[in-house]
Amino acid sequence: MTAFDIALYRPRIGQAEIDAVTEVLRSAWLSAGPVTEDFEGKYAAALGVESAVAVSSGTAALHLAFLALGLGPGDEVVLPSLNFVSAAATVALSGATPVFADVKGAHDLCIDPEDAARRITPRTRAIVAMHYGGHAADLTALARLARTHGLALIEDCAHAPVTDSAHGVLGTVGDIGCYSFFATKNLAMGEGGMVVARDPATGDRVRRLRSHALTVSAQQRHRGGPSLYDVDALGLNCRPTEIGCAIGRVQLDALPAAQARRQDAVRMYREQLASLPGLTVPYADRPVEEGAHHLFAVVLPEGADRTALQERLRAARIQSGVHYPPTHLFTAYRERQQGEPCRLPVTEDVMERQLSLPLHPGIGAAEVRRVVEALGDAWQEAA
Repeated sequence: MTAFDIALYRPRIGQAEIDAVTEVLRSAWLSAGPVTEDFEGKYAAALGVESAVAVSSGTAALHLAFLALGLGPGDEVVLPSLNFVSAAATVALSGATPVFADVKGAHDLCIDPEDAARRITPRTRAIVAMHYGGHAADLTALARLARTHGLALIEDCAHAPVTDSAHGVLGTVGDIGCYSFFATKNLAMGEGGMVVARDPATGDRVRRLRSHALTVSAQQRHRGGPSLYDVDALGLNCRPTEIGCAIGRVQLDALPAAQARRQDAVRMYREQLASLPGLTVPYADRPVEEGAHHLFAVVLPEGADRTALQERLRAARIQSGVHYPPTHLFTAYRERQQGEPCRLPVTEDVMERQLSLPLHPGIGAAEVRRVVEALGDAWQEAA
């Protein structure tokens, strides 16, 4: 499904996933049910928390988190512009206003707590910490900031499933942790996500909101529960499927080994890219054992022609990417801004120079070497 010899991501689907899906199909129960419940329990155990709520996507996880907090018109949420657009979209869809903050710099592409602090107003209700590429944001500073101002801290862990850090397991440090299991993620279900909450009542609210806020679920009715139900809130259909959760269980079991292979590839990249002058490898000062390594991002020197570099890689049949175009510069978000346009100088500078190189559990030493050699050739041509 790709025109590249070396793709940014290669899914790892084996016989175990095929067998798991076949078993679900034979069960004739396709929507959220016993397999989903088992996956939730196993994921919660892996994180070291009491419970987790499986949902239909990482976007759904964020949306339900904001709804569970009761966000609405007049409220503000501080979050990084450097993220996939879903984070800001779900804030806006909840009725609140996304307020964008800058990142620390080329060495750390996570939200800058100092800039986040400058964005807080009496209307601020929450801060979103996005763990870029699977690397922890400064949760110590962000948690302190949230406590000082009485704000909720939401961890966007789309890149970081079951990931330990110096702050603790990502997603369990803040008030709510949101995970994505999209097809390209480290734990991939095709579509899917998970929510964990420090407050059990918040987790229960997320669970009900994911299914129209029904007081009696379809599975409960199927098991002989009451046929009638009440609806006491405005909910959504954000349930996962049994098929996706069956794949998720298999992928969860395989995650530690897959993460180890990602770490091996990152070690090779870091060592071999050290010879390219002016290239910044974010988070290279952290031990390779830290972080989920969902992306392998680099930041090119000032003045580098990223388009030309990508063309050179493409000619060598190597895929590259940009993660992400800053949300605050998208048309829909520029049009929503009141007064002076939002300016994030660090984000805007870094994202003119950011480049993502292929990284997945199946990438080997020969492929990493080929990527680095092609990038090095392009480097010399540009010199």
